[in-house]
Formats: sequence, structure tokens, C-alpha cells
Amino acid sequence: MSVSEEFDEWARDGRDEGMEERHWHTAKHALARMPVEEGDTVLDLGSGSGYAGRALRETKDAARTYGVDAAPRMARNAREYTDDPRSGFLNGDFEHLPFAEDSVDHCWSMEAFFYARDPDAVLDELRRVLRPGGTFYCAVNYWEESVHTHKWDELVEVPMIRWTEAEYRERFRAAGLHVAGQDRIPNTETTIPPAGEFPTEDFETREAMVERYREHGTLLTVGVVP
Repeated sequence: MSVSEEFDEWARDGRDEGMEERHWHTAKHALARMPVEEGDTVLDLGSGSGYAGRALRETKDAARTYGVDAAPRMARNAREYTDDPRSGFLNGDFEHLPFAEDSVDHCWSMEAFFYARDPDAVLDELRRVLRPGGTFYCAVNYWEESVHTHKWDELVEVPMIRWTEAEYRERFRAAGLHVAGQDRIPNTETTIPPAGEFPTEDFETREAMVERYREHGTLLTVGVVP
């Protein structure tokens, strides 16, 4: 199954709106760090329900936000959920962005980068469309050190890349992006039951769930165009 087919199915089933709830625990902290100023243009790769673009318009007063999603139905749903003419949503792939060189101030991506067919080509493309000083805030929950997410390979019917933290830094630099920072944002809001209620459907022990949410959380890598 392709990424487009997988997430069109999610959109048809209404699972796109649930993505916002799951991601927001850590996404809001990363979005708050973005140096978006009034008048900036922001791109959201893998925009899903469109929540990030809406948040950046409301809290950062970005002049314009664009969401690109591989799934046509996701992009269509995001348009329906968004009552803002300055937030647009497109269907397309990350390796061929419909933007001119040096035309985007910042890019955000949450839980989408690892679905790219050619992640190095995506970074090259971002290097092309981002203006000098522009940033790429790349947030993922699925990466090599986050061992409790490796089981997603069996749950999602599309191939995913699983880089280490060091590989993210190395690949960003290889694309010409300066790595301004990398850290883990803990999820402190997901409720973790007492030890006596384990195992659960997803975790054998409470310690494993604590590690997944409180210690691993979301990996945020920030690249800057020189």
C-alpha cells in the first residue's frame, strides 16, 4: 500500500482528526519554538488535518501557511476543517514541492518525514525552497532510539525510514542545513496507569510506557538554511 492510499483510508475513517489530539501533546511545544514572525510564509509537510497551519496562523500570525499531504482526501478534509483563506492545503509529494526557490520562511513536519520515499531528496528540496535563515522543524516519534515505536512497522502498511538521532543530524548537514538543535520533547500529558494495570494492549510494563512517553517522547531536529 502507498502512503497516499494508507492515509486516504485514515481520512475516510475519520482518523485524521484523532491525529491532532495525539500529536498536540508535544507538537505545541515545538511549534511554540518556531521563530515565525508576522508576515512569514510557513510550509507544513504531511499536514494531515491541518492543525499545525491553523495554530501558526492563530498564535504566530504567519501571513500564509501551506500544507502538503500525499493523501488527496487528507488535503481535502483539511480544507473543510479550516475557515481561513490564508491557510491552503495541497496534495503532492515532498520530493517535488510546488514552490519557487527561496520562497518559504519556515517548514514544519510532524510524524510525516519518515514516510518519504527519498528523505535526502526532501531535504534537498527544502534547501531549495527555504530562504536564507529559514528553518526546518522536523518532529518524529518513530526513530531508532525510540525502541517502543519499532512495532509500528507491523501496524502501518507502508515503508518507513528509521534513522538514528545522529543520522538526522548528518543528513541535514549533507543537504546544506546547519543543525541548530536536536532534543527530545517529553509527552507529559498522556495518562500512564499504575503498575498493577499492566500489561496493556500496547505495553508489557509501566516502565516501558514511561520510557516511551516521558523519556523518548518526540525527537525534534532543527535545520537552518545558511
